[in-house]
Amino acid sequence: MPKSIFSSKKGSVSKVINAKIKEMQEDYLADKRPWVIGYSGGKDSTVITQLTWMAVEQLEPAKRHKPVYIVTTDTMVENPVVAIWVENSINKINMAAKNRDLPISAHLVKPDLKDRFWVQLLGRGYPSPRRGFRWCTDRLKIRPSTNFIKSRVSKYGDVILLLGVRSSESAARSASIEKHRKKLSDKFQPHNDLKNCYISSPIVDWSQDDVWQFLHKYPNPWDHSNQELQALYAAGSEDNECPVVVDTSTPSCGSSRFGCWVCTLVTQDKSMSAMIQNDQDKEWMLPLLKIRDSLDFKSDEDRKKDKESREFVRMNGKVAFYKNKEENIDVVHGPYTFEKRTELLEKILSAEVQIQSQFDQEGKGQNISLIDKEELEEIRRIWIEDKKEIEDVLPKIYKKIKGKNYEGKSYRTASILDEGNLNLLQTLCGDNRREYELVRNMLVQEMKLKSKGIRRGFIDELENELSRFTYIEKQEVLKAASDRQGLIETIELTAINDYEGVKI
Repeated sequence: MPKSIFSSKKGSVSKVINAKIKEMQEDYLADKRPWVIGYSGGKDSTVITQLTWMAVEQLEPAKRHKPVYIVTTDTMVENPVVAIWVENSINKINMAAKNRDLPISAHLVKPDLKDRFWVQLLGRGYPSPRRGFRWCTDRLKIRPSTNFIKSRVSKYGDVILLLGVRSSESAARSASIEKHRKKLSDKFQPHNDLKNCYISSPIVDWSQDDVWQFLHKYPNPWDHSNQELQALYAAGSEDNECPVVVDTSTPSCGSSRFGCWVCTLVTQDKSMSAMIQNDQDKEWMLPLLKIRDSLDFKSDEDRKKDKESREFVRMNGKVAFYKNKEENIDVVHGPYTFEKRTELLEKILSAEVQIQSQFDQEGKGQNISLIDKEELEEIRRIWIEDKKEIEDVLPKIYKKIKGKNYEGKSYRTASILDEGNLNLLQTLCGDNRREYELVRNMLVQEMKLKSKGIRRGFIDELENELSRFTYIEKQEVLKAASDRQGLIETIELTAINDYEGVKI
């Protein structure tokens, strides 16, 4: 366990904190570079925000010469309990800062619509993230905050980014921090990817116990209870305890990790499971846990089902190969099938109805939304325009689950072939979904161009569709690979788990 900064050699807690505040004030007054705080609502970022607040507030008003931006990213799939907590905190920060005339403002940023989790997974069919296909982190977390920082760099030239990183969090974090310490002598370390952005880590040497000790001793200045924060961590711990650690034998709740409730990059959502187990009032999250678990797989049988739920070709119709455990050539499966995407949409909407109904019955007034109208409309657009799924099933699913009409855009494309003709086509094609999709897409292209009174580009469009459907069945691909073994062997094969070799 790392040594506490509040040890007897350093003096009292107050002396240590006063020295830290003085240090941060000197840094604040040293230049005109605005500060940006990466805020998650967790313990470490709360400490950074409180220290900054205390440092700025204790300055004479005339010396509060530059802005402090507090930025947090809402991935739109955060643990709902944590998301509500953070949003309330953001609102309180802005209100308190305004009332006290502080140059502090809090900002809640979100991913672009095209990058949101459900738009990618349900719309485009991206399979749930894995280590080898971690498409979520950059889109949901990094880009929104990065864009915010870039906008401030554009305005001010340089910015200082304050982070609540601590070397005691993990061995990897400690090694990374030490690496940069050896390489950089400047107090503010240049960001690896963001030009004119410099990083400051004021609590890098703090232990977890130091963090909790500070939060207990110093009340939250924007009136967002630190005791409630500790209770939140306690609820997310398996033992439902969050003690102040006094020696190495005392457990702590610092291992509680709150993140996206759909995350499949971890083996289990321990914090949500613990919340449900520890608090009867949080049992409403059970449907979320079930959806998350349905996106994950832990056995060979689950892996097989996952492969069956995904296309054997990529979105552009191309095929990627890899060598399986038996050293045989197999195809890398691509996006989720139409059936899987519609099935997942029904599950999400059903869970949302169940949760909202429970809150209504209990009079709690919580309107938990798992997927918003904007996302639904973008998913629908992708299905109709990009995937040419003119059946336009999303409004039908919505009405089936929600019990009310879907209010959205009117798509002319969706009515090119009426339901009767589409049903007839499905009957003629039997169980072969790809054969049906090929004929349907070609008819759609024909009728779209005909309605516009032009023929230019028709052949090119048909060729594009035919190229996407070169292979109707997976067996055709494998046979072609077997027949051209010599050619296939020249392809760079991915010698890893088939799921983790996903190419979309």
